[in-house]
Amino acid sequence: MDITATQETNSNSSEPLGEADELHQHPSPEFLQRKIYFLMDQLKLMHAELPEILQTRISYDLLTELANCVLNESIFDIVKALMELQHVTEKHLIQMRAQVENEYEIEVADWRVKIKDPEELQHILGLMKIKHTKKLVETDKKIVEVLDQKVYDQQSMLQKAGVPGFYHTQSPKEIKIQMFLLDFILRLSRLKYEPNK
Repeated sequence: MDITATQETNSNSSEPLGEADELHQHPSPEFLQRKIYFLMDQLKLMHAELPEILQTRISYDLLTELANCVLNESIFDIVKALMELQHVTEKHLIQMRAQVENEYEIEVADWRVKIKDPEELQHILGLMKIKHTKKLVETDKKIVEVLDQKVYDQQSMLQKAGVPGFYHTQSPKEIKIQMFLLDFILRLSRLKYEPNK
């Protein structure tokens, strides 16, 4: 933003807004076109970093649609909110799994104190190991279900927001493409478009 233009505007209220302020309120078609070119250039650079097999899966048309989509910067807010929510969920799931491990360790320690006969202890620890393995499998299954639901929710939200490339799919290949598209959006959100440069 041009600070001098803003200061001049403040000192004399009858003067028009500074150019930067004007662009933010009513962007001209030329401004939007230049911004799309800027976004496309950035997306092409990101696209070029991908392995060749993925480059062929993300078309030029999809990149163009993505550039047009993120002109509406509220898309950035939606993606950031979804990512934050995912990180919170992942953290919670890691803690949940660690708790299962921790409970097992405590139980083993308790039995080691209680049982003095080595044979009996080995028998009990063997049974506990079976029980623990079963509980871990159940926990991991639950974690996968939660993560699958999270992916579904993200696909649904982004599809409703009109983000190209997002729809309901369980295909690992398609989900991988969607992850790269999310990464592209997050990287674009950190860039500052300066029209005068």
